[in-house]
Amino acid sequence: MFKGIILSVIASVTFGVLYFYTQLLKGLDSEQTFGWRMLATLPFLTLLMWLLGDLPHIKSIYQRVLANPAFLLLVILSSLLTSVQLWLFLWGPMNGRGLQVSLGYFLLPLVLVLSGSLFYGEKLSKFQIAAVILAVIGVSHEIFRLGSIAWETALVAFGYSAYFLLRKKMGTDNLGGFWWDIVIILPIAVYFIQSGTGSLAIQQQPFMWLVVLGLGLLSAVGLGSYILASRFLPMILFGLLSYLEPILLALASLALGEKISPQEWYTYIPIWCAVSLLVIEGSWHLYQQHKNKRALERNVAHYQKRLNEEI
Repeated sequence: MFKGIILSVIASVTFGVLYFYTQLLKGLDSEQTFGWRMLATLPFLTLLMWLLGDLPHIKSIYQRVLANPAFLLLVILSSLLTSVQLWLFLWGPMNGRGLQVSLGYFLLPLVLVLSGSLFYGEKLSKFQIAAVILAVIGVSHEIFRLGSIAWETALVAFGYSAYFLLRKKMGTDNLGGFWWDIVIILPIAVYFIQSGTGSLAIQQQPFMWLVVLGLGLLSAVGLGSYILASRFLPMILFGLLSYLEPILLALASLALGEKISPQEWYTYIPIWCAVSLLVIEGSWHLYQQHKNKRALERNVAHYQKRLNEEI
């Protein structure tokens, strides 16, 4: 479990670092940055999958496409959904909209909770109901203040939820599915790379090649650590640790000069309180699980002692 906690923290910190990392890519616009990120991530992701023994997932999805060509349409849709999110992740801090993007990541777990209730019949706990109410209050204030919620926030919260639900339905929620997401979008990524003056900036500044390679390495490390952490950790603890990422993204945005206006606090505070309720509930479940496990161990030891005495 300790290994899983370390991996989860590494993933969250890596994603936070990527927010700062965009400042090294000022010669590129957001589309070119996205293109280089996709191109640089693929070899590192492939190497990571080879080390983890996950390469067979690539072949498995390919065989499913051959057996059912219509399945390719779902694979393409999955690629489009995740590509938009990967573009937005870097576009936000590069255009002073990092806080709006991070707010989307705060809302994402709540939207997933509602999705589980609507699509899978999962019942909401009292804590989850209260968290949803608080989130609705925060979002309602934002809509009242601006007439709508920021499109970046909505795109992360609802777009990523659709992506996760689609991959679960497709059975491609593994590194192989993400590998195909990147491969399918590569032609568009290459087009973005060749557009504008970004390529010229890289040619004039040789160190930029190292920056681009670093972008790919960080992306692969963050994703790989995230996937590995999900294997080593109980789902509740994995979910709790995932809240570290939006916190770091928000802090990174503030460090980059973005500010929360007095009116926006009435949006952020209810949503942060909602997240806090989910963390409290998850922590309580972990405590109860640990308590029950200790009680079971004591009972087993007691019965084993009595059995030895009778023998």
